[in-house]
Amino acid sequence: MKTIRNGYVFLMNYLRAKLSHVQFILLIATVTGFVSGMLAVLLKAIVHYIQHGINTINISGFAYLLFPALGILLTVFVVQQFFHGYIERGIAMVLRSIARKSSYIPFNHTYLHVITSSLTVGLGGSAGLEAPIVATGSATGSNLARISDLNYQERTLLIACGAAAGISAVFNAPIAGVVFAIEVLLVETIVSYFIPLIISSVVGALCSKIILEESLLFNFVLKQTFDYKNVPYYITLGILAGFVSLYYARVFKFTESKIHNWKINNYGKAVLGGLLLLIIYFVLPPLFGEGYNSVKKVANGSFNTFVDNTTLFSLLGSNWGIIVFSAFIVLLKPVAAGITIGSGGNGGNFAPSLFAGSYLGFFFSQVLNTTPWLKVPVGNFSLVGMAGVLSGVMYSPLTAIFLIAEITNGYELFIPLMIVSSISFFIVKTYEPFSMEIKKLAKEGQVFTYKKEKNILTSFTLEEIMQDQYQTINLDKKLKDLVELLKKSEKNIFAVTGNKGRFVGIVELNDIKQKLFQPEEHNRVLIRSLMKKPSAVLRKDQDMHSVMELFDLTQSWYLPVLDDDKRFIGFISKTKLFNKYREILASQSDLYEME
Repeated sequence: MKTIRNGYVFLMNYLRAKLSHVQFILLIATVTGFVSGMLAVLLKAIVHYIQHGINTINISGFAYLLFPALGILLTVFVVQQFFHGYIERGIAMVLRSIARKSSYIPFNHTYLHVITSSLTVGLGGSAGLEAPIVATGSATGSNLARISDLNYQERTLLIACGAAAGISAVFNAPIAGVVFAIEVLLVETIVSYFIPLIISSVVGALCSKIILEESLLFNFVLKQTFDYKNVPYYITLGILAGFVSLYYARVFKFTESKIHNWKINNYGKAVLGGLLLLIIYFVLPPLFGEGYNSVKKVANGSFNTFVDNTTLFSLLGSNWGIIVFSAFIVLLKPVAAGITIGSGGNGGNFAPSLFAGSYLGFFFSQVLNTTPWLKVPVGNFSLVGMAGVLSGVMYSPLTAIFLIAEITNGYELFIPLMIVSSISFFIVKTYEPFSMEIKKLAKEGQVFTYKKEKNILTSFTLEEIMQDQYQTINLDKKLKDLVELLKKSEKNIFAVTGNKGRFVGIVELNDIKQKLFQPEEHNRVLIRSLMKKPSAVLRKDQDMHSVMELFDLTQSWYLPVLDDDKRFIGFISKTKLFNKYREILASQSDLYEME
C-alpha cells in the first residue's frame, strides 16, 4: 500500500508540473469519479450476488427470514473486530468532516462501508446502499485530494465529486449525482465547481453502464403520459408526502435511538433486532432488504397480488386488501429501517424513502381508482410519490426531481415531480429546519448550513486563534510585581488568579496608567484593588458563533478563555478573530482565479 501511495504521489507531482492548476483539478476529479464509480458498482454487485445466492439456496419455509439477523450480526462482528467497535455512518459523517475536520476523511472509510453495508443489506437488512456509497465516494475524493496536496476548498470539491460519482453510478443518473452533491454537500457552490462535478458524475455513470447488467439498474418506462387534469391529485399527493416524510423521520429516529440505547451487548442487540425484523418481514414480505425489486413492480403497475402470510389482509378482499397492505408498508418501513440501523447494521435512508414513497403513491392512486368516476395512472403516481418522500426525508427536492426524471428516461413527469417535491419539502421545512440526518449536528454547529457567516465561523475553532502567551498575576501581589511583569512583556492586559490558580479578573494598562507613574504607590497598592471583572468569559470548547456574538454584545477587544476548572488558559483577540474570518472568506475563490 505504501509503495502504491508513493508511486501515486510521484505521478501527481510530475503531472502538477506539466499541467495548469485547473487541468490538474479536472484530472483528479476524473480519477475520483472512476474510483468512486467502481466502488459503487462493486457494492451493488456484491449485494446482488449475495441476494441471488439466498434465492438459489433451497431453504424450507420461512428460514430465509433469519438472514437479516445474520447480516446484522456479521456487521457488528466486523465493526467490533476491525474498526474499534464504532463507525461514523453516512451523509452526516461527510458533512461533519467538511465542517469540522478540514474535509479530511479517514482512509478506512473508502472500504469499511462497502464491507459492512453489503453484509447488512445483502442479507436482508431494511436499509439502503446510497448513504454508504456517498460516504465511500466522499472518502475516496478526500484521500485522493490529500495525497495530491490540494487545499481545503479543493478537498471539499473532491469530496462532492466522489459523492456525485457514487449516486450517478447507483442510478445511472449523472445529473442527479451532480445535483445531489450541490444540494446536500456543497452549501456554497462556485460556478467553476460544475465542470469537475459533471466529469466525475459522468465517469461514475459510465462505470455502471458498462459493467452492471441492465437488470441491476434502477430504471422505468412510462406507460402513461402526464395529464394536466390530475394536477389537483398531485397537489394532494404532495401534501401527503410531506406529512409522511415527517412521520418517517420521527419514527425512524425514535426506533433507532431506542434500540441503540438498549442496555445489552452489541451481539445481543443484533440478535434481538434481527428477530424483530423477522416478525415484520413475516407480516410484510416486501420490506425484506433494499426493496428495489418490489419498487419496480409498484412503479411499473404490475403489483396486483401480494403474499399474505397472516391471511388478515385477504379478509378485506383483493382490492382493499392490497390497499391496506401498501398502507402498512408505508407506516412500517421507517420502523424496519430504524431497527436495522439501531441494532448495529450499516445503511441509509435514501432507498427506504424511495421505497416508502412508491408505496404511498400506489396507495393514494389505488384509493382514487376505487371511486367509479376516477382513473389515475398508478405507475406515474408511484414514481412521483418516490420523489415526494425522498425530497421530504433527505431535504433534497432538486435531487428527487432529477433522479426520477432520469430513471424514467425523460422529462414527461417533470411538472408533477416539481409540484409534489416542492410541496413535500415546504411542509417538512415548516416543521423541522434540518433533516433527521444532521439535526443534532446542525444545532451543535458541527455541520454547515446555508448561512454563510455561520459556516465560516464553524470552519475554525477557538483554540486555533487563542493567544496563550499571556502571563498571570495573583490578586494578592502588589503593583510593583505587575511592573516587573511589564518590563518583560509587550502585552497590555493581564489575567488575575486567586486560590488554586483560578481566574478571578483582569488588569488593563489603560485603567492604571496614572498609578504606574506614581512609584510611591507601587509597594502599597494590591492587584485586587486594580483588577476588574471582564465583560464576559469564554469556555475552551465554545463555538465561534457564540464567541462572535459575545464580542458584539460586550464591545470588548479581548476576552479571557477558561478551562473546565475555571483556570485561565489564554485570551481571544477580536482583531485576530476578524483576520481569520477574512482569511477564510478570501480563500473561497473561483478555481480559475487560482491559475
